[in-house]
Amino acid sequence: MTGAQVDRTESVESGGSGSAADRCRAWLLDGLSEQSARHPGPHATPNPEHEGHRWWRVMCLTGVDYFSTLGYQPGIAALAAGLLSPLATVVLIGLTLLGALPVYRRVAHESPHGEGSIAMLERLLPWWSGKIFVLVLLGFAATDFMITVTLSAADAAAHVVENPFAPGWMHGESTWITLVLVGLLGAVFLKGFREAIGIAVVLVGVYLTLNLVVLAVSAWEVLSHPVKIGDWTDAMTAAHSSPLAMVGVALLVFPKLALGMSGFETGVAVMPQVKGDPTDTWAKPTGRIRETRKLLTTAAVIMSGFLLLSSLATTILIPQSAFRTGGPANGRALAYLAHEHLGQVFGTFYDISTIAILWFAGASALAGLLNLVPRYLPRYGMAPEWTRAVRPLVLVFMVAAVLITLWFHASVDAQSGAYATGVLVLMLSAAFASTVTVHKRGHRRATLGFGTITAVFAYTLVANVIERPDGIKIAGIFIVLILVTSFGSRVHRAFELRAAEVTFDDTAARFIDEAARSGPLRLIANEPQEHSSREYRAKEYSQREHTHIPDGGPVLFVEVIVRDSSDFTADIAVHGDKKYGVRRLRVEGPTVPNSIAAVLLALRDRTGQVPHAYFDWTEGNPVSHLIRFLVFGDGEVAPVTREVLRRAEPDRHRRPRVHVG
Repeated sequence: MTGAQVDRTESVESGGSGSAADRCRAWLLDGLSEQSARHPGPHATPNPEHEGHRWWRVMCLTGVDYFSTLGYQPGIAALAAGLLSPLATVVLIGLTLLGALPVYRRVAHESPHGEGSIAMLERLLPWWSGKIFVLVLLGFAATDFMITVTLSAADAAAHVVENPFAPGWMHGESTWITLVLVGLLGAVFLKGFREAIGIAVVLVGVYLTLNLVVLAVSAWEVLSHPVKIGDWTDAMTAAHSSPLAMVGVALLVFPKLALGMSGFETGVAVMPQVKGDPTDTWAKPTGRIRETRKLLTTAAVIMSGFLLLSSLATTILIPQSAFRTGGPANGRALAYLAHEHLGQVFGTFYDISTIAILWFAGASALAGLLNLVPRYLPRYGMAPEWTRAVRPLVLVFMVAAVLITLWFHASVDAQSGAYATGVLVLMLSAAFASTVTVHKRGHRRATLGFGTITAVFAYTLVANVIERPDGIKIAGIFIVLILVTSFGSRVHRAFELRAAEVTFDDTAARFIDEAARSGPLRLIANEPQEHSSREYRAKEYSQREHTHIPDGGPVLFVEVIVRDSSDFTADIAVHGDKKYGVRRLRVEGPTVPNSIAAVLLALRDRTGQVPHAYFDWTEGNPVSHLIRFLVFGDGEVAPVTREVLRRAEPDRHRRPRVHVG
């Protein structure tokens, strides 16, 4: 139990008495535990007894993020590609159905418990390189989710301001309206955000139905006035010399439309909510994978159809000048058509629906971020203790959202580059991870396909970053903050016990029980490399001479093998064996001193006697040894073991003894 948990528990047990600061601290850290990061929001991991939901219901949960981009995507496409917006959208749809969809179907197969593409790369990259790469990806993921919050709120504010029934004093005040929406979102999460699949189903159903009505009416308007199609094609022909030139321009500008592919990472993040087959197991959730693939495919097909139709309707029916900053269709192209062709009452109803789904998309993104960050950082030892609680993280993310909103002046167009950067980096990482995975399994055709998709995403990302570098700037800020706080926390927590569980095999248990009959256990710490009988005897003789081990008393050698020093916590298994007449306890752990400390405490609890551990001094610079401990898990073992024991066991009489000779 952490200190924060102790303080909170004591406050509760005392009936909530104490200073206002204590009550505020207890409220902020409410639910502080290993599982508190699983926020009860749209992306929360269900309880074991939770059977999940049908895939189409969970698709609506993903849809509040994915489908809500219809609120601003057609306007952004018109600004980016102009009259060629439908052609650029066709390229985007091709990349969605032939690129992003196959990649995330593979991701769903490889990480069926909602870990996403980041976990795939974590498994592919060993040691510290994997951890650092995950931290960098978390920076881009934070960019994606945070810009989802701010961009969605900004577009919702645009729908509020441009509505004809909006009071006059609201015009030109998009920034503060956006900040109010962001604040309301934070307030909901601070109070407690419950799982809301039912709300998502209603919002997505109503929103898609209204969009279908708008597009149907727009199609009738176009077909009733075919001259408008001629005007559009004539304008394209006048602006571009040939159809080949049009295709070339569409290929060049489509990276600006990349945020139309957002939502795939969310789709795999919600996998734990999908109901699978009764025969599914944790190791083989075949039904859940199949149903999630249905979810991803159906969402991609629906969204592709809406993107193409909306792009055609808005390009043909709306003057290009209306898409510019300050124009009536800027950030709200379909809403413009709803008001123009279906009247102000229907248009207002459409605005309300759009505002609701955009605001809920921010809630879904924030819930995803609250799940994602604590999923990795506490496990790495790279997060302060309070990041396991929801409310402090919400406050941090809300401050970031306010700063981003002010930086971009609540502009949808200005934030689209940063949003696309976060989306594309995650998609590129997913495509790369899929390529490496199938390559390792010897699937040549799949490797070629995923490799091609990876190259396309890489080009799209580079083109987007060159055109709009704001995304890299925002992601860079998040990456630096994550790296600095993560490694600072890792250093601060390096002297924790860091052992989830200590177990002894039968041989080790027999050695321990037999040695304990002669009194407190005596353990000699030794390097794990294989030694000769003479070296073991010399080591034992040296320790008996310099640290006064009682003559004739049995000793056990303890040897720690470090497999991956970048891990923070691990289950420790102690294996006993006998070699050269020496009884050894061989341990695998992330670090030498923390593992020895955990074993000593477990031996104390098993035997009821305080054990003694005997070490040699390590020669060399103490600073270099400290660095070796932090990076490689060894270094100056004796004093670090002593410090870990001191922090883990405050009672000096129950603390295992450390002797150095």
